[in-house]
Amino acid sequence: MLILFLTVALVHLVALISPGPDFFFVSQTAVSRSRREAMMGVIGISLGIVVWAGVALMGLHLLLEKMAWLHQVIMVGGGLYLLWMGWQLLRSARAKQAAPTDEAPKVELPARGRTFMRGFLTNLSNPKAVIYFGSVFSLFVGDDVGSAERWGLFVLIVTETFAWFSIVAMVFALPVMRRGYQRLAKWIDGVAGVLFAGFGIHLIISR
Repeated sequence: MLILFLTVALVHLVALISPGPDFFFVSQTAVSRSRREAMMGVIGISLGIVVWAGVALMGLHLLLEKMAWLHQVIMVGGGLYLLWMGWQLLRSARAKQAAPTDEAPKVELPARGRTFMRGFLTNLSNPKAVIYFGSVFSLFVGDDVGSAERWGLFVLIVTETFAWFSIVAMVFALPVMRRGYQRLAKWIDGVAGVLFAGFGIHLIISR
């Protein structure tokens, strides 16, 4: 059992470290807004992992095999949401470029709970999550894995996700990172927007 937990922990850490929509969402929120807002996004992402891990432990790969249309709906819906996120970031970058150089761009903080919901939806629409939990993660959860081990893996995955993205939020919220963002805000938002749009397009055409 220890080998199983260590293997899953290592595989999940590698999946977390590889940059994706979740990472760019947390880092961009931390540098452009605040650590508190980024942590709200981290909680939303962690809740998304709760959904993915729970469904995976109940047999996500079997569900996707029997209901191919559901897989396509998830992929297209997620792709459209990521495209929308990319468009919002590109609009933000364009607004910063149009602002006078001697005037710092105003950052409009989202309404209470909006960052949390965006983090949640970003994770649910993450193509890495669909692939990872629908195939890679499911390989480690066979019929021989008991309920106690399944609950243990569930807690491990959620805790590891929250810990990793909390570190990302704290690092990118450091004053030196925020000062760097103020100098390069339009470029950072523009690159993040292109990446989100790219994730969305890839998700739609690869369904």
